[in-house]
Amino acid sequence: MERNIGTALQPDISLILPAYNESKTITNTVREAHRYFQSRGLSSQIIVSADGNDGTREESRKLAGEIPGILVIGSERRSGKGRGIRLGVEKATGVIIGFADADNKVPIDEFDKFLPFLRGKADLVIGTRARGESTIEKPQPLYRRLGARAFYFVMQSFIGLPGVADTQCGFKFFRHDLAKAIFAIQEIDGYMYDVEILALALRMGAKMEQVPIRWRDDADSRLDLVSGNIQNMKDILRIRRRLAAIRPGEFAEFRQAAGSSK
Repeated sequence: MERNIGTALQPDISLILPAYNESKTITNTVREAHRYFQSRGLSSQIIVSADGNDGTREESRKLAGEIPGILVIGSERRSGKGRGIRLGVEKATGVIIGFADADNKVPIDEFDKFLPFLRGKADLVIGTRARGESTIEKPQPLYRRLGARAFYFVMQSFIGLPGVADTQCGFKFFRHDLAKAIFAIQEIDGYMYDVEILALALRMGAKMEQVPIRWRDDADSRLDLVSGNIQNMKDILRIRRRLAAIRPGEFAEFRQAAGSSK
């Protein structure tokens, strides 16, 4: 078994689970994650960032009463997945900070593939569904797959993330200082937060690895195809303007400041 990478005061990993109306799934997701980290000899902090009023926070707080290292945050008002993760990163203390979907689209044991890179030279490791070695156990409907291809073309045209095959997979892990630096200046509350954080990471000089993962669609998309995509386009343009307004040297300064404040 690998030796832990954290300390008594700093867990090996902080896992953020952004959740909106996930009362039926959150208990199993948290328990699976906790058991997994224990089985790998990793100390963990699990942060449930839950919006909504369906009982997700209440179910999570019950778990916090019986399992150490669980923190529950959020409010009844839906504020967006990007904001939920941003608030989670503020609270995160782990050597590694990451997030995963609360409905377990990517099984937590896929982290086995990520840890060697994070113990090595990678600053950021992201899951990808767009490579041949990935396993799609239950694919999205055809219209969503076609929409994803169109989105990818538009996103690359406006933002430019060379070599990034899949920006939207919700399974991403960072070194502590990089996560703190990115989310200290990240602004997008909605679905385009993934594009924003990857753009910021690459401009901060982060070494990124993309790992093919096992993924399954849950057929429960929260994105309205018309109004949601209009908002996504607005956010893409907002990200582009914001990146253009930051002088190149500032990106390194943001990361340096986060590293010195650990």
